[in-house]
Amino acid sequence: MKAILIQMLRGIFLAGCVANAIGGNAIGPAAPAPDYQHDIRPLLERRCLVCHGCYDAPCQLKLDSHEGLTRGASKERVYSTDRLVPAAPSRLFEDAQTTAQWRAHGFSPVLPDQLNASEADRRAGVLARMLDLKRENPLPAGKLLPKTFDFSLNRAQQCPRVDEFNTFASRYPQWGMPFGLPPLTDSEYHKVTEWLAADGRATEPAPLSPTLAKEVEYWESLFNGDSLKHQLAARYVYEHLFLAHLYLEDRGANTVFFKVVRSRTPPGVPLDLITTRRPYDDPGVSRVYYRLWRDPASVVAKTHMPYQLTAARRDRWRKWFIDADYKVDRLPGYDPRTASNPFVTFERIPYASRHSFLLDEAQFTIMNFIKGPVCRGSVALSVIQDRFWVFFTSPQSAVGQQFAQFLAKEDEQLELPAAAGSGIWSATKWRSYARAQSKYLQAKGDFIRANAAALDKGGLSLFWDGEGTNANAALTVFRHNDSATVVQGLVGTPPQTAWLIDYPILERIHYLLVAGFDVYGTASHQLMTRMYMDFLRMESEMNFLGFLPQDARIAEVRNWYRGADRSVQAYLDSYYQHGVLAPPMDFKTDRPKAELFRALELRLAKVLNHRYELQKSGLTAQSIASLARLDQVRGVAASILPQAVIMKVNGHGLLTLLSNSAYSNISSLLNAAGNRLPAEDTLTIVNGVSAAYPNAFLELNESDIPELVTRIEQIRSEADYAALLDRYGIRRTDERFWKLSDQVLADYQNAEPISHGVLDYSRYENR
Repeated sequence: MKAILIQMLRGIFLAGCVANAIGGNAIGPAAPAPDYQHDIRPLLERRCLVCHGCYDAPCQLKLDSHEGLTRGASKERVYSTDRLVPAAPSRLFEDAQTTAQWRAHGFSPVLPDQLNASEADRRAGVLARMLDLKRENPLPAGKLLPKTFDFSLNRAQQCPRVDEFNTFASRYPQWGMPFGLPPLTDSEYHKVTEWLAADGRATEPAPLSPTLAKEVEYWESLFNGDSLKHQLAARYVYEHLFLAHLYLEDRGANTVFFKVVRSRTPPGVPLDLITTRRPYDDPGVSRVYYRLWRDPASVVAKTHMPYQLTAARRDRWRKWFIDADYKVDRLPGYDPRTASNPFVTFERIPYASRHSFLLDEAQFTIMNFIKGPVCRGSVALSVIQDRFWVFFTSPQSAVGQQFAQFLAKEDEQLELPAAAGSGIWSATKWRSYARAQSKYLQAKGDFIRANAAALDKGGLSLFWDGEGTNANAALTVFRHNDSATVVQGLVGTPPQTAWLIDYPILERIHYLLVAGFDVYGTASHQLMTRMYMDFLRMESEMNFLGFLPQDARIAEVRNWYRGADRSVQAYLDSYYQHGVLAPPMDFKTDRPKAELFRALELRLAKVLNHRYELQKSGLTAQSIASLARLDQVRGVAASILPQAVIMKVNGHGLLTLLSNSAYSNISSLLNAAGNRLPAEDTLTIVNGVSAAYPNAFLELNESDIPELVTRIEQIRSEADYAALLDRYGIRRTDERFWKLSDQVLADYQNAEPISHGVLDYSRYENR
């Protein structure tokens, strides 16, 4: 009843304002309504998109574009751990094109659908009333919010429709928007409500410049050559870049991003989007055209994977895919069993060309499964350690051609779970994958033994060095529970584990976790995907350990897989029955893994990216020395700290403090908590932003660094951590929250004009 009275009074007040203006009491012409592109979109990015930017946005209300606003909200969840049949996809811009189509999909409006809706109706829409509810019911007093505020990822969601809002407001009066955070300022609130009252429409973005429009035409012509060779190459590029944010010119924060999509229509005529569940599904047309579609969505850090199209890249693609010596007699089809297997579909394209393409932007290639649009990556990420280094085999090895021939013969053993679709998991089918992987490893071992002389001679040259110019040759992966970040360089102290990824692993990871993964699929599809990824992780780890002496190799495996299931132990033991190379160097100490890391750092010295090192922060040597102590913290302090803390050092930009959780092994899907080893948890401190989901913000001056480091080292309890937050933290309830958030996003943008994005606060802690 209270909410109804407030709405009535607001209508009476607005009517009086209009009457005064008409009756001659107006001082002057009314101010123009706020503009969506200039006024509203930036405000929504800073205040709303921080929780409504990914697939798991509450109620599927994605606010990264006006199309997301007009689509509205849904009571259906994208993420489900007990789905028995695949769900209908609800991808914005893809699975429906009109508001009416989204309503048929069960989405309800948060803005009035009618273009001629009255001002009262526009102000009574769900979005407006959510903002009103927040102003009428500010956060309760105190540092921490009560348990009635549920921030768990699987919390119950209400998703009220317009006709349900009064009931929702009476039951959950403190659940207005922004949820669990300070309200909008008066000026922000009035700006949004004035825009809603005016019409809530979006003005068009600025048109492409003539130069950029010409570049788009040029690249579309390259993507759509008529020869079979061109068409096969374009399909390969598309299936690997369909998630990329492509850009043709670097304009910093004003860069325009595109996505490569499949269309029924050729360049020069309006795009007719082909939408399928997976990028390699049958398009239903005899000729596919690959087009550049301007992405209207705001850039979100979790899903942002920039990829620049340049003249130099064009020349490399031409060298690998067009000028290379191979023939295409006919194009492959789209049968799921073969289309999901890149070793079959793209067999005609030379192995070295495919490998070189994937390595050219290896960070992007790994980002696809580490940082892609799957917002809760528990399937892919529960199978990796919290921090590890990644290396790659060289595509120009002495046995490259022989290895290509070997892969062609082993294509059946490399079949992926995506070939079975998104349906019910079959134990029989799973055992067939396990047998196939074992056969493949046995064949791979035979290949290594047969080519031992050439491989032994190669030594560390088998590790790709980026041709001395490409910083993608060495990467660091940070896992933050169900999300992760991948950066260039060997960041932090030497990790427990490392991967050496060869071409078959790289390709299978992409078709397992990116091209072939269905977030709307059944729970069993996700389970089978996760279990298969175990194979790829272990194979990558064993590739790396293969460069250690045999006794050290066995010791490392025992340490990495403490308490693992017998079947896992037997599987790992089988690696020692495969080909084993002689150590590539004469190890001098009883710490050969550390020696190998040092040798690889020397080999890759020319290309290592150092931007995440503290020396790049602009801080004094004394401050850097103090912060470096955090990399030595081990045990309880690291286990109490959240996984990703962004630190704003006034006058110097941003640092990220990461807590790395330790496990006895990560091969168990059902006993991850039981495998935790908190006493072995560690910290890593890096320059800049290295997390899309910050759990906490700290704000300090450089002079505070020695005290901050000491406090962190001395954390022994939750009370100690709470005292740290009292001194430096910005909690959800802090009236300074949005001011600091704006500073963090501005610093992030200034430091990384192309790769920055809006951070997601859905994992921000309340403690």
